Amino acid sequence: MEWDTSTLVGPDGEDWRVPVSELEDRQGRLSIALAEEGIESAYIEDPVELYWLTGGRQNSAILIGSEGTGIQTRHLVRRSVARASFEGGADDCPHLTEKHPRMGELSGMLTKFGCTQRPAMTGAKVPQSRWSFINGKMEGLEGSSRDCTNTLFRLREVKSEWELSMIRESGEINHSMFESIRDSGGTGKTELEMAGVAEDVSRASGFGGRIRMRKWPMDCDRVVIAAGRSGGVPSFFDSAVGGVGGSPISPLGAGFSKVREGDPVLIDIVHVHRGYVSDCTRMFYSGHLGEEWRNRLDDMIEIGTIVRRSLGRGEACSSAWMAGREAAEEMGHGENLMGISPEQASFLGHSVGLELDETPVVADGFDRPLELGGTMAIEPKVIHKEGAIGIEDTWSRTNEGMECLTSGDRLPSLIQW
Repeated sequence: MEWDTSTLVGPDGEDWRVPVSELEDRQGRLSIALAEEGIESAYIEDPVELYWLTGGRQNSAILIGSEGTGIQTRHLVRRSVARASFEGGADDCPHLTEKHPRMGELSGMLTKFGCTQRPAMTGAKVPQSRWSFINGKMEGLEGSSRDCTNTLFRLREVKSEWELSMIRESGEINHSMFESIRDSGGTGKTELEMAGVAEDVSRASGFGGRIRMRKWPMDCDRVVIAAGRSGGVPSFFDSAVGGVGGSPISPLGAGFSKVREGDPVLIDIVHVHRGYVSDCTRMFYSGHLGEEWRNRLDDMIEIGTIVRRSLGRGEACSSAWMAGREAAEEMGHGENLMGISPEQASFLGHSVGLELDETPVVADGFDRPLELGGTMAIEPKVIHKEGAIGIEDTWSRTNEGMECLTSGDRLPSLIQW
């Protein structure tokens, strides 16, 4: 029975497939990068990398040969071949799409396709048991599989104009989520009630139900709301504020705390549009917010500006971190920047794309600039036991400096209900 491909569309009937030109470019760049590293081919199963390379996330693997080897790019699909073909561009698909063989036939299949060495794999992303299992099925090939994870990560650091357009659209939906909380929140509302309003906007706009992260065992909630003292509660999450969450098994995001007059309410929203992350934070309050909190927010805005200008000038991400950190210490926030000492996050910004925690990071050790076309969610925050306050927007580096991809000046840093 024929199935209806017209159902695979966006909310207004748009074709939400990744453009074929994007897939061609990505596959070509990976092929060149593999050749430069002396890797004959790569066999990739990770869902995020599969989406980036094939336009879909089926139960499958993609085989890509390095430039000059003659190994054709093949999308080897366990299920569903038909959907994988459609999502990859159908008749315009830039790679072959075919059924994945039984694993006992893997070695022979790779040899037939022209492989003489065991293909590289994403060793930093697949479980060790999976790595060992697949290597055990490649006994007819020479050598051992190399790890090509960082090769893919570095390629994905520079976003295409289409990818940046996806993050801008994500940022627009993110902005609408904030507006929904602005219009419905206030004194007496729980964090979870307000998060639910924003999540309705996100879901109606196409959010697929998952925010992907690289660092194991990190999870992420779409809407972190920390009202008053919730902002001072420590969290497993590798960031300044994780929120209380609904229970010990989900100790992240919004909880049952209510908005009280005079308390700072930090709201950090992540939206994912067609795979692409936007990340933004704003402060809310009801009644009157004291001068001390306002001064702290002004300081965080200044630190964010210092970091942004440093990145825009092409300085190393580690230099931007040091400049922001030194400014915070001069302002008297050294013990409370990005957490309460000793549980402080050691960064002031993280790249985003198909994952929330991409590289580079505004942190020590990233001694290279944010490339043109790279993204950075810059998020200076200061944490006290009485609450948290800060600011965040997602940016991209351009020839002119830094372009804001989220709310920016359209949404005040401090909003009163």
